[in-house]
Amino acid sequence: MRHFGGAGSAGRPAPGTGAGRKGLKSDALGLLSSVVIGVASTAPAYSLAATLGLIVVAVGLQSPIVVMLSFLPMLLVAYAFRELNASDADCGTTYTWATRAFGPRTGWMGGWGIVVADVIVMASLAEIAGSYSFRLVGLDALADDRLWTTVAGVVWIAVMTTVCYVGIEFSAAVQRWLLCLEAGMLLVFAVAALTRVYTDPPPTAIHVSASWFNPFEVSSSRALTSGVLAGVFIYWGWDTVVSINEETVDSTRIPGRAAILSTVLLLVMYGLVTTAAQAFAGVGSSGVGLGDPGNSDDVLSGLGSAVFGGSDVGLVLTRLLILMVLTSALASTQTTILPLSRTVFSMAVHKALPARFARVHRRFLTPTWSTVGMGAVSIGFLVLLSSFSGNVLADSIDSVGLAITFQYALTGFACLWYHRGVLTRSIRDLVFKGVLPGLGGLVMACLFVYATFVYADPGYGATSVNLPLVGPTGGVTAVGLGALLLGLLLMPLVTRGHSVTLKLQRSLLPSHLPPHTALDTASRYLPADSGSGVGGDWYDVIPLSGTRVGLVVGDVVGHGLRAAATMGRLRTGVRVLARLDLTPDELLSRLGDLVEQTAYEQHEDGRDPGRPARRSDEAEGVTCLYAVYDPVSGRCSLARAGDSVPAVVEPDTGAVRFPRLPPGPPLGVGGPPYQSTELELAPGSVVVLFTGGLLQAADGRDDGLAQLAGVLADGGRPLDELCDRTVSTLLPGPVDVDATLLVARTRLLDPSRFAQWELPPDPTAVATIRTAVRKQLGDWDLEELAFATELIVSELVTNAIRYVGGPIQVRLIRDRSLICEVSDTGHTTPNLRHAASDDEGGRGLFIIAQMTHSWGTRYTPTGKTIWTEQDL
Repeated sequence: MRHFGGAGSAGRPAPGTGAGRKGLKSDALGLLSSVVIGVASTAPAYSLAATLGLIVVAVGLQSPIVVMLSFLPMLLVAYAFRELNASDADCGTTYTWATRAFGPRTGWMGGWGIVVADVIVMASLAEIAGSYSFRLVGLDALADDRLWTTVAGVVWIAVMTTVCYVGIEFSAAVQRWLLCLEAGMLLVFAVAALTRVYTDPPPTAIHVSASWFNPFEVSSSRALTSGVLAGVFIYWGWDTVVSINEETVDSTRIPGRAAILSTVLLLVMYGLVTTAAQAFAGVGSSGVGLGDPGNSDDVLSGLGSAVFGGSDVGLVLTRLLILMVLTSALASTQTTILPLSRTVFSMAVHKALPARFARVHRRFLTPTWSTVGMGAVSIGFLVLLSSFSGNVLADSIDSVGLAITFQYALTGFACLWYHRGVLTRSIRDLVFKGVLPGLGGLVMACLFVYATFVYADPGYGATSVNLPLVGPTGGVTAVGLGALLLGLLLMPLVTRGHSVTLKLQRSLLPSHLPPHTALDTASRYLPADSGSGVGGDWYDVIPLSGTRVGLVVGDVVGHGLRAAATMGRLRTGVRVLARLDLTPDELLSRLGDLVEQTAYEQHEDGRDPGRPARRSDEAEGVTCLYAVYDPVSGRCSLARAGDSVPAVVEPDTGAVRFPRLPPGPPLGVGGPPYQSTELELAPGSVVVLFTGGLLQAADGRDDGLAQLAGVLADGGRPLDELCDRTVSTLLPGPVDVDATLLVARTRLLDPSRFAQWELPPDPTAVATIRTAVRKQLGDWDLEELAFATELIVSELVTNAIRYVGGPIQVRLIRDRSLICEVSDTGHTTPNLRHAASDDEGGRGLFIIAQMTHSWGTRYTPTGKTIWTEQDL
């Protein structure tokens, strides 16, 4: 795309996925502009012109009360929009909220419902805009011609798409002028009609009666449902103010408040105009009567001349009334493009649609491909519907009712489920976050189900379709429900990437944390609520030799399948390196070398002229924090790659501190060497490791750490409860980046469960240690392991005396296995080999390997330790 009237690329990718971070123009609209857009989006004059006749045909004289009853479910759903917007001001609205509440599949259907409703209603908007354009200039013959009204409708969609493209502030300014004309003319029409009824009544006039406002006077429940469905349509559109929340001042409050105000203003406006029109024209089926089938799709054009008369002033007012309906349809066309483009834009940002639809205009700061693309789709649907529908206006209005009720029902239920954890916090939360949205969703769901069956009657509406396996079906259901079912068919293709990535991510993380003698652990992993966020966070608890335990958390840069696969590769690398008993700083160095080598190899592959270039390794820039805790000494050694920090909660005072660790570069980017830090931890200390995603909702890193410290101050709670409180406090709303939390409570090994001896480098010490080991195993009731253990100790101590010299330390630990450790001052690792028949040595380590479950070597600042484990 290019600038209108200029050159150069107009679009750029959205810079972020979170609310307010997508690159749209922020703080562009205030409360007044939002209310104006909310009211104008419903197109009051157009909605009444196109719908009032349908309501009267359904319910007769009770049309005023039916119009008012239709307001109630809308008000309930408006509260759902307000509360959800306060929690997550994302322009994707129902798509985003349903994704966070129920998952990506349900979220996709919510977004698809918005797209379907907006595209379908564009057909009726364009139809009436085209018709009234010709009526305004006196070309009534063209106004009744399907071809010419379709051509005019296409032109108006293109014009309004352009208006939306060039900026939200320009759109708001256009809306203010259009709404002033519209509201002013509706008020003049209502006052003039009521004045005529009581001063110079026409033959059709009826005085206002209390029975008009009694819903029990409606002839049947089916008639009432049909009327309410049509009434829902005339209120629909106010949620545009929430769709432009990221471009509004105080985006978490103003859009919700404007949504409530818009619905209330519409109630007053519709109640007045409906009552006045019915009092003047009556509900008869001839002349200007609202029940006349010839006027059912446009009641205002015929009423204008009857109300205002044939005088010069009357002719001017009649023309202004026609202009009012035209501008109303145009205003609604424009404001229908706004939520449609924002929804598609948000879905693309969150990877639910192709990334091209996530581009933002560099100068106008509006969605580019989303705006133009949805305008083109609306034009295509208008042409398609005009080619087979007997009455485009009536069929599109009824069809959009299905999409509207589906979307609003899903939003109401999403609000209830999303806030289920805080409903008991206060009466206000229970009512406004639970009861009212839940009732609104239930009412809308019932209307959707009932209308689906009613509209399926081949005799309903102006069009019927003969569907395979179904037979003759009403065109309304075929269009409305068929469009929703199309989204259901597309859903697996769209959400497959998110589902596969999340499944891979979870399969590569620990399924559970096994118990350890050294510490108790608990963890939480929160994948991002949207497809773009599922990425490479991981955690692990790794058993090491000598009852020590390794703790690790890491975060891979990027999102999606490649990031999840990279996470699995790094987690495997950490586990392999950890089993070599490397110190934290050396482990990170080796892991960084692995990342650099992989990136280099991929870069070299990309330089091959015969092969396509490859992107750099996702492991470059990974942050990782690795800690090793020893329950014998109570010491914890830590090193970090990147800016990760741990938290430590003192067991006695509950004080929370964030130890300063030596800085280390992220993996694979080079820089100074990693350094380890050692901490003394009292028994019962709580060590907390986490990724940066845990702090994403805070106002900066320092504020996030302060919130975390406040939650951890009560560290004496059970670890699972502490995890839940931490997550609910720091991430009360949407999760745009995955987050990981690993919590451990330390223990010291009971002195009765280990024994330690210091030996001189004297061959006579071998007999002494064999005797001591035999006695200790007897005290532990492990006499059956005495022979093998004596042999192991004897062999290892003899080797230390023969090849190293210096002081020797022997330690036995009784844990889930019997651990034997022999430490010396040497730095040479013994090698396991098969001795030849004529070799004098080399068999001792082979015998030890056969008699033990596992064995290994780890290095210490003073030498090395050879350890073995025997099953109990």
